[in-house]
Amino acid sequence: MAAAMLADDPITITNVPQLNDIYTFNNVIRVTGTRLEFDEKESKLLVDSGGIYHYEAPYDLVRKMRASFYMTGALLGVAGYARVSLPGGCAWGPRPVNLHLDGFRALGADIDMDQGYIIAKAPDGRLPGGTFEMNPSSVGATVNLVLASVKSRGTSVIRNAAMEPDVVNLCENLNRLGARIEGAGTPTLTIEGVEHISGGIMNNIPDRIETGTYMIAAAMLPGSDLTLTNTLEKDLGSFTTTFAKLKTGLDIREDTIRIRANDELPPVSVETAIYPGFPTDLQAQWATMMTRARGKSTIIDHIYPDRFSYVPELNRLGGDVTRHENQVTVTGRSGLKGASVMSTDLRASVSLVMAGMAARGETEVLRVYHLDRGYEKLEEKLNRVGANIRRIEENP
Repeated sequence: MAAAMLADDPITITNVPQLNDIYTFNNVIRVTGTRLEFDEKESKLLVDSGGIYHYEAPYDLVRKMRASFYMTGALLGVAGYARVSLPGGCAWGPRPVNLHLDGFRALGADIDMDQGYIIAKAPDGRLPGGTFEMNPSSVGATVNLVLASVKSRGTSVIRNAAMEPDVVNLCENLNRLGARIEGAGTPTLTIEGVEHISGGIMNNIPDRIETGTYMIAAAMLPGSDLTLTNTLEKDLGSFTTTFAKLKTGLDIREDTIRIRANDELPPVSVETAIYPGFPTDLQAQWATMMTRARGKSTIIDHIYPDRFSYVPELNRLGGDVTRHENQVTVTGRSGLKGASVMSTDLRASVSLVMAGMAARGETEVLRVYHLDRGYEKLEEKLNRVGANIRRIEENP
């Protein structure tokens, strides 16, 4: 969506889900004067930045989702100027934007701070380009630097760049529209600046984290036989290899994945790593599944060591999960029982829903607004395949 703002003519993005983050980012972009039309029935989003006049992303919108900080790179690319509030998002762990800012500086931007806003300026309206090495590798910073450098005056090199499918897809879409980006899917991106990005179609890929979540949910429940459609197994990286250790039935064909769960789950330990390693966005779901395994397993998060807010809530449901620094140990076969639990972020939310599906009795998951940021119509999809989930609107 941010990249579409770089185009000289309207862009249509396909396969766009109905998520709260989509609607929030629509509003972030509209503030600039960009026109957006979301065809929910066709899952298509039109982005027309021809009327852009305001190069700011305000705090009251940016605080709702961290990805709004992509506006910095997009506006630098469009106009050579951006005034963007420091971001918000899920409330866990420190995730500073220093890497983004250091990267912008390396590409030639002047960076200042003003009352919680980042002010980024490009000399003479276009960045000169430069070289920057990520430490650590970061999807968000890689994307932001790509957005900022696509229409620069010179050549930019991003080393230790993120290799996630999301980044590759972004680069491929931009290249089809006139960008010159080499090395997508490798640790080094080379971007030769161009003056124009044409309008046209940007194709959005399926969400590999949604795919992985439903794979884990199916494996967690004995007797499940679930087929996922419109997905890409190739984008899952090493997750498929790890998943195979569960010894469930796994049948992969083009854009479909079928999972047939066994009655027993072996304990399988995981450690998160940058792509193609095990995703940090699936570790909470994996820990939840391991409460059903026979034996002990460990989950270590090297990416976000504070991402364990779900642990006390799983234990409220009868789990046997202990945490030490960036590692949790799960003793399975604990027998989950329904209770009232509180979700604190997107992946913790879906994990608690999964736990409730496996628990005896009724489970109440509070603060589920997090779910709607990253899962389209979660309860409808799960109820379609046998779950019993009701969403209850709380009175103001």
